[in-house]
Amino acid sequence: MNPQSGHRVASRAEWLEARKALLAKEKELTRQRDRLKEELRALPWVKVEKEYVFDGPSGKISLAELFGGRSQLIVYHFMFDPSWEEGCTGCSFISDHVDGARLHFENRDVSYVAVSRAPLAKLEAFRERMGWEFPWVSSGNTDFNYDYDASCTAEQIAEGKASYNFAPTDEPGEHHGVSVFVKDGDGTIYHTYSSYARGLEETLGGFIWMDITPKGRNEDGTMNWIRHHDRYDEGTKKTCGCH
Repeated sequence: MNPQSGHRVASRAEWLEARKALLAKEKELTRQRDRLKEELRALPWVKVEKEYVFDGPSGKISLAELFGGRSQLIVYHFMFDPSWEEGCTGCSFISDHVDGARLHFENRDVSYVAVSRAPLAKLEAFRERMGWEFPWVSSGNTDFNYDYDASCTAEQIAEGKASYNFAPTDEPGEHHGVSVFVKDGDGTIYHTYSSYARGLEETLGGFIWMDITPKGRNEDGTMNWIRHHDRYDEGTKKTCGCH
């Protein structure tokens, strides 16, 4: 037993036996994940009937144009309320993982864009501060966030019309998540998938690396230690208005 941590200490042979037993469980989890993703891709599609036009760096841009010549589009619902001066810390942590992966999946017929209700000027300033390269557009003049459960109002909650993560919610404001769309040969767009809350954890390399260490994520609450990557030296978490 380690006197400081209280963790069991074993011989190399004992460790190897325990590691092999865990490996069998890891392999089964991988196979389960493969089966789950097959079910994800088999979900039915929903035709997008509404026309959405966003504010982008080059002017107005439609949902169809966000595909950028590709047939598949990932939309990240980035929490950035119009009244905030900076984006959500958790969404920023997620976004720190995007550009490296994007360089690869864009070559496999997949486009990516972040969408927020904040005005474009705030999005552009924050993106420059963070050093991100992915496209980011404002949905402030559309129903997009509300239609895809990324925002809700107190009035919607009072009327029982607000939902998040496929269940009723009593928390007004901004919510994070991802929605996926596909465009067929005649230009028809379909909504194929959405995921919210902890549904994006497997995309977060920071978590995956920490999960294999003895202390894991070493947190008292989910992501309560996350800060904007340029503010870790300030010692306290900076709030952006999100929870």
